[in-house]
Amino acid sequence: MSKIIDDLKYAASHEWVSVDDNGIATVGISDHAQEALGDIVFVELPEPGTTVNAKDEVSVVESVKAASDVYSPVSGEITEINEALLDAPETVNASPYDNGWFFKIAISEEADLDELMDAEAYSDHCEDE
Repeated sequence: MSKIIDDLKYAASHEWVSVDDNGIATVGISDHAQEALGDIVFVELPEPGTTVNAKDEVSVVESVKAASDVYSPVSGEITEINEALLDAPETVNASPYDNGWFFKIAISEEADLDELMDAEAYSDHCEDE
């Protein structure tokens, strides 16, 4: 069973979001997603300063099995990327919720968060797949 963190929000496309007090969201892929992908060998990250809309493709993750797009769960400006993933993409497998985050984004549309699932709904979503 995949680990699902209670205080995160989740997109149907398996990204997780954690929002700090300043309206900055940290985004990564869920434990469920990294397990499905298998051993991750490459991560392409967005450019800081890029403005994106919710559900835009912003990143790519490649594993020994497949390549998969990573979508922004919220609209805003990319403020930071996890450069450590460029040299150690396997960090996403080892620590999807801590050290394996992909990017941070300054949220421009708070309402985007209302479109995301809580942990219970995401768990149900994963079981239905």
